Amino acid sequence: MEKSVSGILQGKVTPPPSKSQAHRLLICAALGTEPCTIACSSVNDDIMATMRCLNALGASITYSQGVFAVTPVTVAKGATLDCGESGSTLRFLMSVAAVLGADATFTGCGKLPQRPMGDLCNVLSEHGISFERHSADELPVSCKGALKGGKFTLPGNISSQYLTGLLFALPLADEDSEIEVTGNMTSASYIAMTLDALRIAGIDIEQKGNIFKIKGGQHYRMPSSVIVEGDWSSAAFWIVAGVTGKNPITLCGMNNSSLQGDSKIIDHLRLMGAFIDVRDNDIVAMPSQLFGAELDCTDTPDLLPILCVAAAVAQGTTVFTGVGRLRFKESDRLEAMRQVLASFGVASQVGEDTFTVFGGEPVASGVVNSFGDHRIAMSAAIMSCVAKGITRIDNSACVAKSYPSFFEDFAMLGGNVE
Repeated sequence: MEKSVSGILQGKVTPPPSKSQAHRLLICAALGTEPCTIACSSVNDDIMATMRCLNALGASITYSQGVFAVTPVTVAKGATLDCGESGSTLRFLMSVAAVLGADATFTGCGKLPQRPMGDLCNVLSEHGISFERHSADELPVSCKGALKGGKFTLPGNISSQYLTGLLFALPLADEDSEIEVTGNMTSASYIAMTLDALRIAGIDIEQKGNIFKIKGGQHYRMPSSVIVEGDWSSAAFWIVAGVTGKNPITLCGMNNSSLQGDSKIIDHLRLMGAFIDVRDNDIVAMPSQLFGAELDCTDTPDLLPILCVAAAVAQGTTVFTGVGRLRFKESDRLEAMRQVLASFGVASQVGEDTFTVFGGEPVASGVVNSFGDHRIAMSAAIMSCVAKGITRIDNSACVAKSYPSFFEDFAMLGGNVE
């Protein structure tokens, strides 16, 4: 599906619920001892993948009128868990299925079968799990056995999703466990979100620096009801639209003390000279003169595509650091953004762990390749608002992975969508 987009945006918008928090709360609820409800005003493909896989493991989860009703897992052995394109679902639930002794098979589609999994499989293999797979980094993969506690070591430069999965699983092991993360821990904010979800569920984990100590034999006890907060990853698109556009955009219903790492979008943009007003639970992004800056995205890699839009209109050069892992997302996001920027007449350069944008005046682009990546497609749509003419985005339906109503909100703010 291709969409043609253009226009000048202004007004108020309420971003969807946090995908990252929804994944975590659903898993905690499914591992609990009592039923609970999770208020989540809208869903996307990734959240539904987690619901689908938890049901395959033996939970009973339904979604209706903005609420998940969760009855916890009674383990179903030998199930196939279709993770769709959700890396979080796969990497979180592999450890969970292992500790439950579910003997599950994991599959997926899109780029997911090629996304790295070998390091996690190796760690689980050292603690009682055996695998049947074509290779370390391919799906489908079947895991058998029951995960045992003990000492775990993970390099800090690999996906934080591996660590999150173990943090969910190991409180259920019979033995006590310790996880040591060696080197610098990437995406630390996502680990903070995991620990917060576990705290809500009554799970006790002691963290001292890069070492996590976990008592075995714990029980998940969720409150009877919880609410998923607004998603900063989605909000970032409208914040950038506000500071790069001609009119302010107000984002409603945001938690300004959120643990979500992508709330750092405000700090990144302020370093570039953006004027952003934070008012209780609202954010007002004002048209701003932006300047090139050096931005460390080690903890916020998913922000790079939309920050490239800000960098494209900024005066001077913007250098993003800590972004090497973006090669292994739904697309190679570094190469994808290089090509997207080029289609708008903006030069950029890919480094080993850096991405450099040479600010300029975006021009009419014609057709933009989304690479089937939701964040690339949405970033291109926001770029269309500062370029001349009409931008056509191929495979625009990929936004359903995280923000199914994106183009409806784009039109509601005054954009043209055909």
